[in-house]
This record gives sequence, structure tokens and C-alpha cells, in this order.
Amino acid sequence: MSNISRRTFVTTGASLLATGAPLMMSRGVAAATQDAGHGPMREPQALPDSSLLHMSGEATTMDGHRMSEEMRRCIQLCQDCHVTCIQIIDHCLNLGSRHAAPDHIRLLMDCAQLCTTTADFMARESLFHDRTCNLCSEICRLCAESCERVAGDDQSVTQCSELCLRCAESCNRMASNKAA
Repeated sequence: MSNISRRTFVTTGASLLATGAPLMMSRGVAAATQDAGHGPMREPQALPDSSLLHMSGEATTMDGHRMSEEMRRCIQLCQDCHVTCIQIIDHCLNLGSRHAAPDHIRLLMDCAQLCTTTADFMARESLFHDRTCNLCSEICRLCAESCERVAGDDQSVTQCSELCLRCAESCNRMASNKAA
């Protein structure tokens, strides 16, 4: 391996680790994001039982504590929302016009990124997951509103809006549970 390719490999690997890529590299999520720009929009797929969130058949956290069902659902919604927003970006760019407005595309990108970050914070039981959940709830609501405004009769964009709202509600509950 040459120095240039070794450097590229190390840099790329460090970037992937910093963004939480290992959590997102399950088969279902990787397949959904890989096909994001090709063909009709697919429903987000649930993570397989071999994901990092499942050990010995039940959902546990990284240090072996049992994770609440509500947190597992919120993590899954965040992951699904991430995949859907990434898919909708390409879909909206292909539709053009109001669908491809820079503010709308930027909001979809922000929503996708924050959903991934929030899922990671919850999965590792970060002391700050309530803060990321609170911000994720806000961004998901704004994204849902933006999708609703541009959707027209496009079912894919409408479905994205509905998923963003479900994710926002779930994140809001997680933020409230921690604050209480």
C-alpha cells in the first residue's frame, strides 16, 4: 500500500468513526442509503437483530444496561428519518422547482445529520442525549413543515413529512423524560 493510499485510508476511516458510521453500517441502513438516488423511494428498513443495539436477544446499551423500549423506538425513528431525508434530497432535486429550493434541501440535510447524531447519543447513553433530542425534535418539525409546503401531490415527500413529525414527537418525549 503506498503512502498516499494509506493516508487516504486512515483519514477516511477516522472521518467515518467521527461521524458514527459504525452504528449506521448495518445491512438494512447501508442498503437503503446506497440506493438513495436510484429508483423509487423505498421504505426505511428496520435494523437487523445483529445491530449494535441488540445483544443476547434483548436491547441493551453499550455497558450492558437494558435500554427502554421508548428509547429503542426513538433511535429507530431517528435512523429511519435519516435514511428517508437522504433519499428525499435526491428525489426533490430530480423534481426540481420548489422541491429543489436551497433552503428546503439544506433543511433535509440538517435533519438527516442531526437524526444520526441524536441516535448515536442515545445509543451510547450520552449525558447530553436530552439536548440533542430537543434540537432534533425542533429540526424534524421544521423539516416536516418544509416538506408539507413543497409536497403538493407527491406521496414520497408527504411520507417524509409524516416520518419527520413522528421522529420529532418521539425525540420530544425523550428530551422531556430526561429533563423530568
